[in-house]
Amino acid sequence: MKPTRKDITPGSRVAIVQKQDQRSGRLTYGYVADILTKSPMHPHGIKVRLETGEVGRVQKIEDSLA
Repeated sequence: MKPTRKDITPGSRVAIVQKQDQRSGRLTYGYVADILTKSPMHPHGIKVRLETGEVGRVQKIEDSLA
């Protein structure tokens, strides 16, 4: 199950899939700057903007202790 909006906070380290990578499933890792999806959940993942400016849907939240 994909993370919900309440699981994601600015500064969280996440793995996203960008629009152009949806077919390949290639993940991009980074830290959340903004949460763009307003609803509490989305079947394809919550859309976020990373600190680097990249936009995509969260596939998983990375454990900050790893």
